[in-house]
Amino acid sequence: MGKVVMYSSVSVDGFIADEKDQPGPLFDWLTSGTVPLDESGALKVSQTSHDYTRRYWDGIGATIVGRHVFDLTDGWDGTPPAGIDHVVVVTHRPAPEGWNPAAPFHFADGIDAAVAKAQQLAGDRTVEVAAGDVGGQVLAAGLVDEVRMDVVPVVFGAGKRYFGTVDAQHLLADPDAVIQGNRVLHLRYQVRR
Repeated sequence: MGKVVMYSSVSVDGFIADEKDQPGPLFDWLTSGTVPLDESGALKVSQTSHDYTRRYWDGIGATIVGRHVFDLTDGWDGTPPAGIDHVVVVTHRPAPEGWNPAAPFHFADGIDAAVAKAQQLAGDRTVEVAAGDVGGQVLAAGLVDEVRMDVVPVVFGAGKRYFGTVDAQHLLADPDAVIQGNRVLHLRYQVRR
């Protein structure tokens, strides 16, 4: 079974979106370089960011998101982002009316069911958990192996927190990756058990 990794771009003060759910400049690093990060050519980063990020993205077998993110993105029109094979949506509501049942999206009622389904779908590949409330719940349940952050040089002051509403201490190991790209610092921590 692959690792469970909590991941997102984040402001220096720990936010993944502002109070209106807008990412603002958090994704500017994805267009701050000259090396294409995907086939579309829309995402261009530094060589350093490409080497670090592409390797990670290629290893993802399934991503877990909350219903809020799913609704904000309109379910990515049924096509998972960044070439991901499957998306598991944590929700107590059914799939939207008219949703294509053949789309590689799966709906789970709770984080335990979502992680189990994502691990089944991913096999030995990585299960990515979007940061925020769902990611914080998965961390609090002791199901996260690794925390990855793309820290962007901006201070939001308020908004949606990277770890959601986690209200207990969780120890991480010293960072085992600290990589500077253009307008981003990539960090990776293993979760202490």
